[in-house]
Amino acid sequence: MEIIPVLSLSENSEKWEAFSSLRKHFKQKFGCQPSFYVRVPGRVNIIGEHIDYCGYSVLPMAVEQDIVAAVVANKNNRLNLTNVDQDFYSDFSTATDALKIDRSAPEWHNYFLCGFQGIVEEYSLKLPLGMDVALQGTIPPSSGLSSSSALVCCAALATAYINSISISKLEIASLCAKSERYIGTQGGGMDQAIAFLAEKGSAKLIEFNPLRATDVHLPAEAAFVIANSCVEMNKAATSHYNTRVVECHLAAQIIAKDNNLEWNTFKKLGDVQKALGVSLEKMPELVEASLHEECYTRKELYEIFHYSPQEFERIFLTDNTIHLQEFKLYQRAMHVYKEAHRVIRFKTIAEERSNVLTDLGELMNDSHASCRDMYECSHPQLDKLVKISTGAGALGSRLTGAGWGGCSVSLVPKSKINQYIEEVKEKFYSNLNKGNLENVIFATQPGGGAVIYKV
Repeated sequence: MEIIPVLSLSENSEKWEAFSSLRKHFKQKFGCQPSFYVRVPGRVNIIGEHIDYCGYSVLPMAVEQDIVAAVVANKNNRLNLTNVDQDFYSDFSTATDALKIDRSAPEWHNYFLCGFQGIVEEYSLKLPLGMDVALQGTIPPSSGLSSSSALVCCAALATAYINSISISKLEIASLCAKSERYIGTQGGGMDQAIAFLAEKGSAKLIEFNPLRATDVHLPAEAAFVIANSCVEMNKAATSHYNTRVVECHLAAQIIAKDNNLEWNTFKKLGDVQKALGVSLEKMPELVEASLHEECYTRKELYEIFHYSPQEFERIFLTDNTIHLQEFKLYQRAMHVYKEAHRVIRFKTIAEERSNVLTDLGELMNDSHASCRDMYECSHPQLDKLVKISTGAGALGSRLTGAGWGGCSVSLVPKSKINQYIEEVKEKFYSNLNKGNLENVIFATQPGGGAVIYKV
């Protein structure tokens, strides 16, 4: 059982200076020093968007940007949270046995509560230890680099450690994926998996059911540059994300029904493919045969499934998708099957051939086009950023994360990084008045996963 590493932290440690402002804030708020720190990285998904919740593999890597929590146990049975970051500077406090996660207001502390509650419920903690916690993050919020999921993971890991719970990387990754649903996001588990399973120097192919991770060694001459569109999107604050989950669920059941499977047992498009025993390359043909391109109406779906409106809502819809009247099923299913195939091709090409940057870039470009046109999860500013990126020397560029804003990731030859970044700064950011652009556009290498630092 591979568990989260626990490292000693002293004044001579590399991280001591990095945590100095967090430590100072903690002392000001709580009058003592933390007994340990938890660090969880953000991630960039190189390829494989909106397919993890459909049961398909994705290909992310951890980034250097992170969420760090400074923690000490308290004796008053309270969870006291404070945030160092200027944009989120605020305090929150509650009794550990009186948690309330407000889905209607997905503020930063609610994500921490998700991770805390996940551990409390999984291990039936009647009286979990109180905690004083100060948080600091360098992951740009609502940017598609998984700041919210990193916060959930940070909370779960801190709660487990302070309550002397031993939990493996795989177990806590799965638990955190379920825990984030407390806030209403019907995610698939990629963000939480890479947060714990990442290893420095390697991207990961993350597979599900069962959860597992395989190293993917990227070409030595490849650099990945992250650029923020500066359009923020919190996926728990809108229905866009959950709408796509609903549409994929509906598409899975219609394809299953059309192919004489026990259709009402299916939720994921990946499970339909497995049950049919058909290759990924062939699944688009079944989409063409089973689904029409026009929007499906509620009335049409009631008739297909022989459900009453009440049954339909109970089975398929969530609190923030109950209003939906039309559903694009053909487009969503076509994206999922083709994107899943792109992930497999990307891994194969990266590891089995040389001089492959152009081919990998084409897969990334195709992925963005599909996200834009078939899944409709892009944004005009993202499309502009991607277009400028490919014109500035990127061999491939695509949105990363949920979309509707956030960041792009671009494949750039290492020899052209500086030239590429300067051109994107000039053509995209010059009119945005963003000042220091170091945290807005930057090259990154695969980083390591979550760590506990014990003082």
